[in-house]
Amino acid sequence: MFASLPLTALRAFESASRLLSFKAAAQELSVTPTAVSHQIRSLETWLGVQLFERLPRQVRLTERGERLFHSLHGALLDVAQSLDTLRPQRSASNLTLSTTPAFAALWLVPRLGRFYAAHPDISLRLDTNCAVVDLQQDASVDLVIRYSIDDYTNLYGLCLFDECFAVYGSPEQVALARERTPTLISVRWHNSKLYALGWQAWCEKAGEDWLQSASPLREYDEEHYALQAAIAGQGLVLASNILVSESVASGLLVPYRPQIRVNGAGYSALCVPGRERHPPVRAFFEWLQEEARLSGHTLENPIKLFGLPGTHNQ
Repeated sequence: MFASLPLTALRAFESASRLLSFKAAAQELSVTPTAVSHQIRSLETWLGVQLFERLPRQVRLTERGERLFHSLHGALLDVAQSLDTLRPQRSASNLTLSTTPAFAALWLVPRLGRFYAAHPDISLRLDTNCAVVDLQQDASVDLVIRYSIDDYTNLYGLCLFDECFAVYGSPEQVALARERTPTLISVRWHNSKLYALGWQAWCEKAGEDWLQSASPLREYDEEHYALQAAIAGQGLVLASNILVSESVASGLLVPYRPQIRVNGAGYSALCVPGRERHPPVRAFFEWLQEEARLSGHTLENPIKLFGLPGTHNQ
């Protein structure tokens, strides 16, 4: 039944499609780029269709190539998982997650104990940085949790929650703010599109003239530093209702004029299409969805499945 399948060519195609680079596929498969190109040409001849568009220094999947990649990647992942279940002494399943330091420190890590308790066989490695990980190029990362106003047109995504921004402070600072102009605490956002207005938007909505009255402004590079400054009584912070939730629940921070809010963006858990079927990834997605529900934040469009990758260097 399967004797005529060009398995070597299919492996080369899957790798080149996932990485969108013949050179990167060659490195992954320990062959030359010429060998990868030859295998893909032979597969296109065997199928009678073109799978890649060859552009100057780039390759891009055709519509038929996209269809083949989706089905082939999932099939190979299922085979790999089936083989893994047959190993007599399997090691713990590994899962690598990338997210921002602030989300890890303020939301994820305090809840991870419940994940470990439910899935003691899964070994989770947490990689925290603000740089955007290219999941198509970096196969070492299984999934990412990212914060953006943009759609992810090439990834499988689970929308965790949408956020808003409000003002918080220690109970003492919130009480004082009703009597005098407070010190303002803010963050130098990595994505300027998200917070171009920041305190200005909140003050305009609240009818406060704090910015015009030359209120002191303290800026930090990361949200968790800004929250620690607010907890220490150094002023009022404009903060995400998601990231501040633990501090509010513990009473370390309280909202100031909680009815005044400005829109934020959304947090999404993302992976390469097909990898969501990998048992550790599937388990983490399910756990995240439940934790988001338990957090009490409204979910809108909880599941999004987008299209396919764009172009990368050949």
